[in-house]
Amino acid sequence: MTFKLRYFLILVDYIRPLPEVDAALDAHRAFLKSHYDAGHFLMSGARTPRDGGIILAQASDRDEVSLWLHDDPFCKAGVAEYQIKEWNITMSAPGWPVTN
Repeated sequence: MTFKLRYFLILVDYIRPLPEVDAALDAHRAFLKSHYDAGHFLMSGARTPRDGGIILAQASDRDEVSLWLHDDPFCKAGVAEYQIKEWNITMSAPGWPVTN
């Protein structure tokens, strides 16, 4: 059985002071890399001002994304909360794939 990949915007909100966030940053980046290597994450970065971050992901469903985030060192350290927003891409710039 094949599943259609769906796109998710993950809003990461820091809920602890930046020194506590920074203490988990290297482990968080290793977590991100593992999901890039698996083809789950497409883009990520810190927001400006630095009060959180954003991750663009692709997955079969929201529950899959939620499971990934439970393994994020930011989650385990209690320094961040997440909002998962799904959307259907209807248009894109040339060179950007659209699976719909």
